[in-house]
Amino acid sequence: MPNTDSDVEYLQNTVHYEEPDRERGGGKTGTSKKVAEENYDDEPDETISERIWGLAEMFPEPLREFTCALVCLTSHGIKALYKFSCSASWIFFTTSVVLFAPVIFETERAQMNEYHKQEQKQVLLGPGSAIGSAGGPA
Repeated sequence: MPNTDSDVEYLQNTVHYEEPDRERGGGKTGTSKKVAEENYDDEPDETISERIWGLAEMFPEPLREFTCALVCLTSHGIKALYKFSCSASWIFFTTSVVLFAPVIFETERAQMNEYHKQEQKQVLLGPGSAIGSAGGPA
């Protein structure tokens, strides 16, 4: 592959990296270490979203699109399931109220009628008559 003029100019204008002075064991000297620590303190911390956005460039575009589509589909599916469950529970509870409320009211009315009959019998015949009539003829 032939080198073009722009590639040659770029290589000529680049600054070559110089290895910093190192102590024995691979560590940097004390002065350059202090300068490096000061530079890192000035940098703001990355947020989670910035890190994820930076890491997204590591993966190929089709994988990112598939992941995005999967997350969106899952989100829409959960929303639809929630909406369906709300509607289904509303239908179930309103139907049960409409179907069972008359039965409950009728049962309560029948119990109240029975209570009033016993109370009326007790008032007319006396307190012992209601108990004696419940036991049957002796």
